[in-house]
Amino acid sequence: MDALNLPRRTLGRTGIELGVIGFGAFKIGRNTQTKYAQPYPLPALDAVRALLDEVHACGANLIDTAPAYGCSESRLGALLMPQDAMFVSTKVGERFEDGASTYDFSPRAVEASVRESLARLQRTRLDLVSVHSDGADARILKRDGTLDALLALKAQGLLTHIGFSGKTVEGNQLALRTGSVDVLMVEFHPLDDSQRAVIEEAHACGVGVLVKKPLASGRIPPEQAIPFCLAQAGVTSIVIGTLSRENFANNCRIAASCVR
Repeated sequence: MDALNLPRRTLGRTGIELGVIGFGAFKIGRNTQTKYAQPYPLPALDAVRALLDEVHACGANLIDTAPAYGCSESRLGALLMPQDAMFVSTKVGERFEDGASTYDFSPRAVEASVRESLARLQRTRLDLVSVHSDGADARILKRDGTLDALLALKAQGLLTHIGFSGKTVEGNQLALRTGSVDVLMVEFHPLDDSQRAVIEEAHACGVGVLVKKPLASGRIPPEQAIPFCLAQAGVTSIVIGTLSRENFANNCRIAASCVR
């Protein structure tokens, strides 16, 4: 697929141009305690590199990962090359160890998580760090000091942009109104469009929006989900996880056909 065929949109006030399809790196690092209906083995490193080559060839330049995605960050750190020119999004707040997730949004935990992600990804600065909410969005934003910790790390030059990956409409709206968040990650698809007002508000105030779970964990065909999500002017990119080069290329073809 010609890289020029994948449209790009600006990520809010950041000025970053992202392909409208992004690569979700969950499956390259974790295959236990997932929400996917079908089990899958973790791919070998050469298969991951081939998948990243396909992502690059399709013109996609966003990769989304997290400490909660098992060995995803470490694999990306080992495999990504400077010429890949990828915008890498990661997160703080959730860890996945010994088969279970734990959550800690305290400033101390946030700083430790950022420094560990820098080491695993083999970078000196993180492009985007989002709060990986456990659902208690308001508490995280009002009491835990999480955003203040990220702002301090941003001032130190350890990260460039701050995001919030919330689970509630009210929480995402509260994150917008803090003025500290550059990007929101929201779940949005034909089976759940409850975040539509959030997307519209974010667009109005210059905050970029990345859509997570656009296929509802495989319950919606991409031919239906991708045009639905990209019809929203405020959506910058939709993040889709796959281990198939063919599926990723097909997702990009669908996006190219519905965005002008």
